[in-house]
Amino acid sequence: MELRILQYFLMVAREKNITRAAKQLHMTQPTLSRQLMQLEDELGKPLFIRGKRKIELTDEGVTQSEEEMVGQIMIGTGIFSSSQTVLSQVIEEFHDEYPLVKFDIYVGNADLIKERVDQGLVDIGILLEPVDISKYNHLRIPLQEKWGIIVSKTNSLANKPYVKKEDLKELPLFLTNREIVQSEISNWLKGDVSLHSMFSYNFASAILPFIQDDQGAAITVEGAYQVLNQKNICFIPFYPELSTNTVFIWKKYTRLSPVIDRFIKKVQEYLEKSRSLYEK
Repeated sequence: MELRILQYFLMVAREKNITRAAKQLHMTQPTLSRQLMQLEDELGKPLFIRGKRKIELTDEGVTQSEEEMVGQIMIGTGIFSSSQTVLSQVIEEFHDEYPLVKFDIYVGNADLIKERVDQGLVDIGILLEPVDISKYNHLRIPLQEKWGIIVSKTNSLANKPYVKKEDLKELPLFLTNREIVQSEISNWLKGDVSLHSMFSYNFASAILPFIQDDQGAAITVEGAYQVLNQKNICFIPFYPELSTNTVFIWKKYTRLSPVIDRFIKKVQEYLEKSRSLYEK
């Protein structure tokens, strides 16, 4: 069985509609229907109950033994250290148990990842708060990211242990283009300081050359700085401290494939096992 056929099956299972699934897969509806019928013939059992407006998985379509666990998990994530540490360790444990499961990693900011989760193009999103997760199931990682600024080591602020609101007053700044995060920063400022926004960005790596050239400072989380791993820049945390968490999200009211369901349980197991370490 080819991996792409399993991808077709998973997309139809998510969308519960052949036409929508075909659109997401960039193929025609008749072609997708034919591929699914061939899959059912190959397995010798029906996988879907086909209704007028939507289709549902049969019991055979849902059931999969531990030994047969195979498929692909599509994960959307930002670039910050806390989530990547958890993700890499969970994937390592999961892969040891289920070596036939493959992973597809999409990198984006929270808004882009949520959009792809809604479209069925990402199974699990990993988002940096603040973020609206009201329409998703979620697991919160009990490991906080500190907010602050990234500057060149030649910047006059580089030797400070922390940066206060007044330090930002005349500083050319690079701000994330996510409005909910901008609002969080404004709440931290409490109207005491007006920021001089020079650029907006969606990834800190995109404005790294400007920071290295000491053209300003980027407001971001410490985890993004650690991932960038550049020797000629430094991270200075805010004072008073501003911290946030990351969350794993997936669609509500959606029947998960056995592979996705088992992976989420693995994340839950890992977080429960590690919670005491994070809270120290």
